[in-house]
Amino acid sequence: MKACVLKAAQNLVLEDRPEPSPGEGEVVVGLGAGGICGSDLHYFAEGGVGEFRLREPLTLGHEVAGQVLAVGPRVSAVKAGDRVAVNPNHACGACRPCREGRRHLCREVRFFGSAARFPHVPGAFAERFVAAEANCFRIPDSVSYAAAACAEPLAVCLHALGKAGAVVGRSVLVTGSGPIGVLLAAAARLGGAAGVWVTDLHDEPLRIARAMGATETVNVRTEPDRLGRQVAESGGFDVVFEATGHPNGLASALSAAAVSGTLVQVGMLPRGQTPTALFPVVARELTLVGSFRFDREYSVAVQAICDGRIDVRPMLTHTFSFSELAAAFETAADRRRAMKVSLAPG
Repeated sequence: MKACVLKAAQNLVLEDRPEPSPGEGEVVVGLGAGGICGSDLHYFAEGGVGEFRLREPLTLGHEVAGQVLAVGPRVSAVKAGDRVAVNPNHACGACRPCREGRRHLCREVRFFGSAARFPHVPGAFAERFVAAEANCFRIPDSVSYAAAACAEPLAVCLHALGKAGAVVGRSVLVTGSGPIGVLLAAAARLGGAAGVWVTDLHDEPLRIARAMGATETVNVRTEPDRLGRQVAESGGFDVVFEATGHPNGLASALSAAAVSGTLVQVGMLPRGQTPTALFPVVARELTLVGSFRFDREYSVAVQAICDGRIDVRPMLTHTFSFSELAAAFETAADRRRAMKVSLAPG
């Protein structure tokens, strides 16, 4: 069985791995499609993402959907042949965060394709992989595997939306028009936001943001003063989602928040200290909150895609087979060419 294995930074290969077999409460899924995430790109380019560093070869991939091929003992909710989206997050259920209903912050979480723990947890960019039955959600034939795989990043956005509180009738800013940024725009519009502005350094991803529901887009490279004018005229944005993971993005987000506004940090900031002027947090009584992964939002995300409330098709720009692995990652890293690149065994 072939799998996409990262040996070290810049060293990603297609490699043979043992055939998986399901244990109790588990199923074997044949990969239909998997989306290349920003964290996959960071692992490839830098050998890590945030504080999570590569210490052994790691099969990448956590945004996935496919077909159930085999089921283990005590599996009843899905059967062989079912098409499913797969939640990559497997919590222990016993630690304090799990007991308090915050399984996404589980101390012993096993998350597909992550170097957060050692030994690392293999990802799902493989021809076949094992998943917990409880993490598999059936999808209709009308939804492509590539679209269903977007349930994972959409769940991240729904969790972030929950951290912001109700957005009905409120003004929203999203800094960064990557996959998370455009899905945040779509989720905010679905949540009833009065207007959603999205910023980026390139026009190409901003066009997709508009297709996903943004009411206004700003290229901060070519229109450096436009966002500031809007903030001066309106008094700022009620809710700001920082989705770049860059200190400059955080500084821009802080300066754009309205008095008593809420800033949700969604993008993964770099390792170490992040130099940012935090005076506005005090002087304007801002609420600054972090948002990490998701929990029960995954099933909601699957349903939103399946029933058409969130249309992810505008962001699905490319599909590559495993044999085109290098081209897939090269394309995914080019933000002017690609938004969401999908991998399929082929």
